[in-house]
Formats: sequence, C-alpha cells, structure tokens
Amino acid sequence: MATKGNTKLTQQEKPLDIAGAKVVVIKTAWNNHITDELALGCIRVLKEYGVKVVERTVPGAVELTYGAQHFINNHAGTNACIVLGCIIRGDTPHFDYVCQSVTQGITLLNAQLPVPVIFGVLTVNTEEQALERIGGIHGHKGEEAAMTALQMIDFERMG
Repeated sequence: MATKGNTKLTQQEKPLDIAGAKVVVIKTAWNNHITDELALGCIRVLKEYGVKVVERTVPGAVELTYGAQHFINNHAGTNACIVLGCIIRGDTPHFDYVCQSVTQGITLLNAQLPVPVIFGVLTVNTEEQALERIGGIHGHKGEEAAMTALQMIDFERMG
C-alpha cells in the first residue's frame, strides 16, 4: 500500500555518486493539474541535488513510452528518465488498457535502454486519490520518483 512513511526512499543515508547527472522529466498534458504538481516536486528534488533537468510534455500516458525512448536515443549524456502521468479510472475499460500499455512499455524500456526509466505514473480510482499523492496523506510521488532516479544513477555508477 502506498502510505506516507512506508519507505526510506526519501531518507538518503549515504552520499550519492550523481555529479554531473542529467535527468529528463517527461509528463503528460492529460490531467495536467496533477502531473504539473508531480513535476514540480520531482524537479525540486533533482535541483536540490544539483542535477541538470530537462522537461518535456507528451499528450497522454500511452505516449510516455515513445517520449522516453525517443529522448534517450537522441540525447547522449542522459543518465535517467522519469515519466509522470495520472490515469484516473472511468466508466469504461479504457483505464485498464492504458495502465497495462504504459506499465508494459516502461518495463520494456528498462530492459532495453542503457539508462533507467522511472515509473512515476499514478493509477488511481479517483481524483481525490491522485491529490493524496501529490503532497497529501500518501506523500509526494513526484519527489519519490526523483529520489528513485538519483539512487538508480548512483547504482549504475557503482558498477
């Protein structure tokens, strides 16, 4: 369960080897009132650690996979990619198809690309649940995605 405090992810205990790191943050325009807040928290943490940040926007969640692959393949020196989106369940099975597509796409990219692609996509039943995850009772998932990227860059540099 995604509850605030059930992880030590944001409690960095050792110095990270992230000097000169560059991270691309790709967010969706769909549900931008949520994804903009995810991106703000994410970018704030990355900049606190001195990471160079590049921001991009794609129309919807399904396009995140293409956006991540395209950016990494065309911009040498990128150390990680964070994808941010918000998929809210509706009245049709569309939610299930989009969630499955995005999850499988990002998983495939992590197996194929030379840098990590961090999954910062909210898959929620209601808008209220999304709001709880951008600084509410469930923490800030954008900040957590940033810390995940930093730790994966450090992991990669450890060899």
